[in-house]
Amino acid sequence: MLPADEVLVAGLRSGDEATFVSLLDAWSGSMIRLARGFVSTDASAEEVVQDTWLAVIRGIDGFRGTASLRTWVYRILVNTAKKRGVKEKRTVPWTSVDPDGGPTVDPSRFRGADEGFPGHWREFPEPWVLDGELRQVVGRALDDLPERQRVVVVLRDVEGRTSEEVCAMLEISPANQRVLLHRGRAAVRACLETYFATSGGTA
Repeated sequence: MLPADEVLVAGLRSGDEATFVSLLDAWSGSMIRLARGFVSTDASAEEVVQDTWLAVIRGIDGFRGTASLRTWVYRILVNTAKKRGVKEKRTVPWTSVDPDGGPTVDPSRFRGADEGFPGHWREFPEPWVLDGELRQVVGRALDDLPERQRVVVVLRDVEGRTSEEVCAMLEISPANQRVLLHRGRAAVRACLETYFATSGGTA
């Protein structure tokens, strides 16, 4: 468990190495996963994270506490990754997301307004645990997502960030965040259903 933001900020501003190392250990793994959504290689994602930490150290005196320290750091990360992604010609502007796009899942798969739990799935996916093979299936499904969907799904479902945090980190609207998350989750679910249908896999 990391100390409160004010303690961390004071440590970074004073050049305390232990504070910096604790943040590196706690956040760098998730930062690399997030950066990877914008750039083309793992090595490039690692460089983005290194550049982000340099920017954090150089800019910590300008941190005003209007957002959490983590959100502030992740905003720097996203901006750094976007710039590198543009150079790699992979990044599509977040503002190009159409929140009013068509359905990503057949509407008949959801319960109707006159049924119990309207809007919920008619059938739940097969129960499963993330064994080695299934982890690979999920990993490939995430890799195949468009980068905006992948980043949001990773932040929400892998990193456990709230919708408010994701919107703040990525500077997107709640509507865009909901659409990206829904489409990403639907695509991952479809991959899992195909896996179970073809392999007979069960929990």
